[in-house]
Amino acid sequence: MTKQAKARGKRSDTALLIIDVINDLDFPGGENVLPWALRMVERLGPFAARMRRSGVPVIYVNDNFGYWRSNFSDIYKHCTRPGIRGRDVARALKPVADDYFILKPKHSAFFATSLVPLLEHLGTKKLILAGMATNLCIFFTAHDAHMHEYKLTVLSDCCAAESDHDHDEALSQLQRFLRVRVCRSDEVKLPPKRRRAAAKRPPPAK
Repeated sequence: MTKQAKARGKRSDTALLIIDVINDLDFPGGENVLPWALRMVERLGPFAARMRRSGVPVIYVNDNFGYWRSNFSDIYKHCTRPGIRGRDVARALKPVADDYFILKPKHSAFFATSLVPLLEHLGTKKLILAGMATNLCIFFTAHDAHMHEYKLTVLSDCCAAESDHDHDEALSQLQRFLRVRVCRSDEVKLPPKRRRAAAKRPPPAK
């Protein structure tokens, strides 16, 4: 594949959205999210790696923390400074070179961002959601994704919130009213990565 083709990205029916994991957790209640976020890392890291191996685009959608002149590098540096509460989570879930990264100004990954054009470019119809917080940015993103008519899966073991109650209540609401599929990461099955068909050789000369 040429560098130009690689930059355009491969088309994929499914994409993984990882929401707000590059996070300083410097907000009221952030100390309560941290233990859940560290447990989330143990499952989300390997799951994202499996998606990459299967050719599924991994798209990070992250809060800009009010820094309107920032880019991903600035946000990552901000969240991984020594002493920052969310440092270990951000470092463990740092995107790789082929991942996509979108900054958002509000809760939803769809509000005032380039997410929809990117998904159209990739040919994506199905979204897998992970990240934090389950009852806030995951919840708002799922609502907007539903309005855009994407087929949705939310990973119950790859999301984090301040409490069990907040997490479970949000997932219950998404299942009840939006018919979102809620499952564990080990329950997601993807088709094997396609291989190029071998070129047919001409029959031997008689």
